[in-house]
Amino acid sequence: MNGNGNGGTGDGAPSDDEIRDILRTCEVWAVVGLGGDPSRPAHRVAGFLKSQGKRIVPVHPSAAAVHGEPGYASLADIPFRVDVADVFRRSEAAGAVADEALARDDIRAVWFQLGVVDHGAAARVRAAGRTMVMDRCPAIEWPRLMG
Repeated sequence: MNGNGNGGTGDGAPSDDEIRDILRTCEVWAVVGLGGDPSRPAHRVAGFLKSQGKRIVPVHPSAAAVHGEPGYASLADIPFRVDVADVFRRSEAAGAVADEALARDDIRAVWFQLGVVDHGAAARVRAAGRTMVMDRCPAIEWPRLMG
């Protein structure tokens, strides 16, 4: 489910321009599934986002600090504005995270990482007027779209 070009794909996938806008303007990224294990993809992607000047917020049941940022057990526990919920969870669990993101008024985009697909959750996010990115990685999209 990849939107290419400026017009999207007609299936609700965001266009390259919409993804570029998220990458450019969203400053606070809650990385759901980010724990203290540096071998995990979430750890590497969060490090990449931080290297691009983004504030990352680890969200994991352990609430461990990662990359110098304090962790939170859930999106609901974060006491400040969040722009993006970046989801590193199995597809079966991702819909519940999307719903948790929708319960917050500040999260304007939900991003499901590579291999994370839940079309029902994506439809709920879009129906709520938020941007949904599914089965993509910001560490791949950044060099592709931002130069």
